Amino acid sequence: MNTTESRHSAARLADLLKNERHAMADFLLALAEFDRRRGWIQLGYSSLFTFLTGRLELSKAAAFFRFKAAGLIQRYPEIVAPLRDGRLCITTMASLARVLTPENSAAVLPRFFHLSKQEAKGIAAEFLPVANPPRRTVVTTVLVAPIANPPETTSQTVFLDEPNPPKEGPMPSKDPVVALEPAMRVEPLTATVRRVHLTVSDAFLEKLEAARLALSHSMPGASEEDVLAAGLDLLLARDAKNKALVEKPRSTTAEVADAPEFDRVSAAARREVWRRDGGACQWLLDSGGVCGSRLRVELDHIIPVALGGRSVIGNLRLLCDCHNRWAARQKLGHGLMNRYCRDPRQPMLAGLPGETSGG
Repeated sequence: MNTTESRHSAARLADLLKNERHAMADFLLALAEFDRRRGWIQLGYSSLFTFLTGRLELSKAAAFFRFKAAGLIQRYPEIVAPLRDGRLCITTMASLARVLTPENSAAVLPRFFHLSKQEAKGIAAEFLPVANPPRRTVVTTVLVAPIANPPETTSQTVFLDEPNPPKEGPMPSKDPVVALEPAMRVEPLTATVRRVHLTVSDAFLEKLEAARLALSHSMPGASEEDVLAAGLDLLLARDAKNKALVEKPRSTTAEVADAPEFDRVSAAARREVWRRDGGACQWLLDSGGVCGSRLRVELDHIIPVALGGRSVIGNLRLLCDCHNRWAARQKLGHGLMNRYCRDPRQPMLAGLPGETSGG
């Protein structure tokens, strides 16, 4: 697929998405009117929710969000427009319903625009914080689904609440609980406190305890959060050093003096590019703006070194791993890159036809 075909496909997808949003808004308006007239009771259903799951055969989750949206529309017709144009997502209805009032609608509703379900929960927690949120660490044995060649570790479920959970918690339950949740889940409790549900191995818990003991002199009485925060600080400090983002960098003269004769990215250039690009991928999008990803971001030569590009600030930019590989394919060709790139993390960039340009 070349660029022109991709643009046509993107335009068609945008039209389909617009139609989907309009259709959803129309459905919710009709559902709100159906509920207002209690049409479901005439058909033998005890509630709108049972009508959605029974007559329309929606899943309980899908029915729940539509049930909440129909109720909100009856009280706040102003949510229809943002639902229709995509600013408001149906999965945020439950959180929005908790905090929206006639008095605060004008100020609160825009805060839910373009949010995910989890982000909406965070906004709701600001308005309705959990009173006296629990501050504890709970470790329980979890029965996980069997996997091929499992490692010799036992999974444990750890609940961490901030701050200062007690050192001695309840013993693991004798009756394993089947784990149905993802490996990590974050639940907002207040505007600043989050509960973390994390599935870890026995080896992780051993390391956590060893780290707590290692910090027992410098941080006596450190909580699990303190230990993890200290470890994250070390990791981030190491990452900043790799990017030359140190608080007191050496002079540019000293950095150049230490550089070998072949062309390389100096620490000063690396530091300036990371700061200039804000640590985010600068790949230009066809629709305008840049990619902006912060995942696996690395330095890229705009003109590759293989084609005579120099390691100077003006020829450097930050790209995510995917766009860095795609840029190399555009400059050096798929045939050459297929010989070197067999990364399973990038299936869409592996084994492409031996073309010489990205199209």
